[in-house]
Amino acid sequence: MQSLLQCSTGRQQSWGRPSLGVDIISLNEKWQLMNSNSSVSLSAEVPGCVHTTLQRQGFISDPYYRFNDLAYRWISLDNWTYTTSFSVPTHVRGKGKAVLVFEGVDTVSTISLNGVTIGKTDNMFRRYDFEVTGLLKDEENVLQVWIMSAVTYASQRSHAHTEYRVPPDCPPPVQKGECHVNFIRKAQSSFSWDWGPSFPTLGIWKEVRLEVFNSSRVLSYTTSPKYDSEHSSWNVEVELFFDVFVASKGLVHLSIPLLQSEAEFQLSLTPGQSKNVSLWWPFGHGEQFLYYLTIDVNLEGGETFNVAFRTVELVQEPIPSSPGLSFYFRINGKPIFLKGSNWIPVHAFQDQVTTDMITILLRSAQKANMNTLRVWGGGVYEQDIFYSLCDMYGIMIWQDFMFACALYPTEKDFIQTVREEVTHQVRRLKSHPSVVIWSGNNENEAAIATDWFNISVAARPLYVKDYVNLYVENIRDIVLQEDSTRPFLVSSPTNGVESEKEGWVAKDPYDPHYGDTHYYSYYKDCWDWTAFPRTRFASEYGFQSWPSLSTLSKVSVSSDWDFSSNFSAHRQHHEDGNQQMLKQAELHYILPNSTDPVQKYRDTIYITQVMQAQCVKIQTEFYRRSRSDIVEGKGHTMGTLYWQLNDIWQGPSWSSVEFGGKWKMLHYWATDFYAPILSAGVEDKGDLLIYGVSDSHSEKHNVKAKVRCTLVFQHSISALLMQCGNCTRRSCIVAFHLSSPEGQLISPHNHMFLSSPRYAEGLQKPNITFTVKDTGIVQNFFVTLHCSFPAVYVWLDVDNIPGHFDVNGFLMLSKKSTVIFGAWRPTTAEEITANLHITSLRDVY
Repeated sequence: MQSLLQCSTGRQQSWGRPSLGVDIISLNEKWQLMNSNSSVSLSAEVPGCVHTTLQRQGFISDPYYRFNDLAYRWISLDNWTYTTSFSVPTHVRGKGKAVLVFEGVDTVSTISLNGVTIGKTDNMFRRYDFEVTGLLKDEENVLQVWIMSAVTYASQRSHAHTEYRVPPDCPPPVQKGECHVNFIRKAQSSFSWDWGPSFPTLGIWKEVRLEVFNSSRVLSYTTSPKYDSEHSSWNVEVELFFDVFVASKGLVHLSIPLLQSEAEFQLSLTPGQSKNVSLWWPFGHGEQFLYYLTIDVNLEGGETFNVAFRTVELVQEPIPSSPGLSFYFRINGKPIFLKGSNWIPVHAFQDQVTTDMITILLRSAQKANMNTLRVWGGGVYEQDIFYSLCDMYGIMIWQDFMFACALYPTEKDFIQTVREEVTHQVRRLKSHPSVVIWSGNNENEAAIATDWFNISVAARPLYVKDYVNLYVENIRDIVLQEDSTRPFLVSSPTNGVESEKEGWVAKDPYDPHYGDTHYYSYYKDCWDWTAFPRTRFASEYGFQSWPSLSTLSKVSVSSDWDFSSNFSAHRQHHEDGNQQMLKQAELHYILPNSTDPVQKYRDTIYITQVMQAQCVKIQTEFYRRSRSDIVEGKGHTMGTLYWQLNDIWQGPSWSSVEFGGKWKMLHYWATDFYAPILSAGVEDKGDLLIYGVSDSHSEKHNVKAKVRCTLVFQHSISALLMQCGNCTRRSCIVAFHLSSPEGQLISPHNHMFLSSPRYAEGLQKPNITFTVKDTGIVQNFFVTLHCSFPAVYVWLDVDNIPGHFDVNGFLMLSKKSTVIFGAWRPTTAEEITANLHITSLRDVY
């Protein structure tokens, strides 16, 4: 393969890093913050938000603590003003053009400089540039940002929309949220969601700076590697967007040193060599090669970016012996089974999200053998570091645009700010190889098709028209214009090209013969795999659990530690969620009955995590073994993204990683059910079937990829029990794995119950004891367990010591077992010993 550099320029406004040769004055950090009646006045930092500032200054306590989300509602209902002053250095004053750059304002604001209004904002997902050339003073300049309550603004916009309603008006009461979030371009979950609090934040959540220059500045660079199959070569298309003040000529030098490839281009701006390349592969399928691309404008030293070579196709084509179409991703010409989860905002206050928090979550995803995360459409477009780390880790990103579970207005100003938002985000993110697909919204096609909002038959065409206007005629058109290197879906779930044929809103967007599906069922027995949709691609499914007591204790008091407490009800934002968890758990497990209320609470948390892990495991294994099956025309499943990876606060949710980074049992189990080679067992018509599932390719990537799911064992269960001696369905567990002809383990250990554990016979309390010893490797410790009887779902919890075990939530079928704990901070064997809690299934009753 060969590479060729090409360059194109554009003058339209865009966003990105400034070019060299531009004087930059940072306006971050010290600001003053005041509420509408001046009763609150304090210093503030930028980037930041009002809630964070009030907490740092001691004006309020932790907003996440107990019921503070309700107690601090007044903050979001007030209007706030940020003010700062700055001076311009002497050497900068004579330059020709000055621009104030706001990378992100949350959300509705009026901005003034030295008493003159310079602009307004109405979209937290956009960057805003305001020219201030004639407004700067030699001495002190006063910059003021007045931010209107997002709750008030959304309400006013909704009430002004009098022609027809744009539902939903308000979230369900259980969410304790605010209304009309669909009328404001802001994180939709900030007004509440079924897994998170209502904190409609206000603030300057990204950087602010003054840029001063004489002739021009580079607004952004984008790179688009494109494969030319006819010539077996790669072309790297580099786009540069300029803000030009004075007509000028220049030179752009592009180079990729590792490929010995470089090129120079003459630029005329007015106002208004080859080498084989190494490909970028998803995690588990090859290396993540990233090349340095240097862009040097006018020989000013240049800036370096990463560029990667990979192709992505979304394949929707007929399948033999099946109606409908396939739905799978081909990366570098090879079909890839997508394994992963859904990503929600890491924190309600985005200024609190650190690189460490993002890194821990992404490393946790990779350790669980995930190769994909879906950045869900009700949150935020993530930080640059998130996408850069995904590039490095080989984690593919399904990128939603930020629209979710609602219908939206289509007034001219709303459409215009959305167009700016989409253009900005596509140009910001398209250079990342990890981003493999754009998706217009979360569940909005389904909302119309299955009539979530009780729209009359007569009114439905109006809403379909608005839907097509927003997502097809605007968002889709912009994406296709800006980025030809990756696919675009209008919604999720969707029937894909079939939805397009049906006018973009399919009769049944959940049809398993097409596209992707979202599926939730909390009262049906999750052990019954026959109830799951045999879908082409499962992009959402899951079950709730509660996070550990050590996580909850940071925001609660001991009187809250009861499932019937006000705190437990308040923290649960999903209707009947606590009862659904216990009802599902009770189908297969005896619920905790300790007379110690704190122990019962801890045990109940444990049993919800066991239930969640088992339910998601059964469903995921069903999807993975359906990859090469076609049953009654359904199957060929090529992706599983369970809901959800992470938490926004300490509360019950569908997550596998708690707020703070602690792994739930589900996440430990995900490392096994997402293993490259998996053994999966199932009972069908009295037989035990064990499948071998493999998604690995040849290491050299020189053979055609094969997606394999093979039946490796089939045996009558009754005959198997007879062969085992004294076994019955209630007294024995089937344990299995795959091994090589030489006896080498090639899949994780797996197991199956032949009846519900609640009816298990002979299950004794295991009386587990333990010792902890340093391994000799920094922050790694051996935990050696001893038991007197076999133990089911052995769970190790070290309270607030951050880190994770190499295995957890496991079967202990021998009298001795050793696991390793890897700490994320300095600790000792003594501290681990003092904090370690061990629970097994038989210990909770």
